[in-house]
Amino acid sequence: MPATLAGSGLPAPALLPVVKGGGLALVWRRVKGRNLVSKPVYILNGPNLNLLGQRQPEIYGAQTLADVVQACTDLAASLGLGVTALQSNHEGQLVDWIQEARLSGSAIVINPGAYSHTSVAILDALNAFDGPVIEVHISNIHKREAFRHHSYVSHRADGVIAGCGTEGYLLALRRVASLLAKG
Repeated sequence: MPATLAGSGLPAPALLPVVKGGGLALVWRRVKGRNLVSKPVYILNGPNLNLLGQRQPEIYGAQTLADVVQACTDLAASLGLGVTALQSNHEGQLVDWIQEARLSGSAIVINPGAYSHTSVAILDALNAFDGPVIEVHISNIHKREAFRHHSYVSHRADGVIAGCGTEGYLLALRRVASLLAKG
């Protein structure tokens, strides 16, 4: 018997690994017959987030990026949203995906990692995106080294979630759903 979404009787969404432009994409395909927002929410992850669960678990926790994407996919389905989750260690690739989201995405949830503090290019790309943008940081960047206290991405973000662990992604998706519902 195929897996179903809890309590819905609908088939569980499939996470399909796809290699896109040098990074790993876990793309959720819409459940047939489900009333979803027509364009997915792009969940973009920057450098070193592919090492979640391995790198500094005392700061970033034990969940892997695949765990985070699965939790986001499950929540998104319950909110009527689709998800395209992407990770790259390369700034230009993140810019390309932000530009792709201009046509293909309804919103962006972004954890730019260290590029938060250095990338005007990512800020410029986000400024060209018309939908909601929520910035996520697993750790509380304001309790860490001084250079982490400033984020260029925050200048464009409609909301910033920091210090809530990987649950921050789920909070961001709930906020995106709320903003999209308001039109």
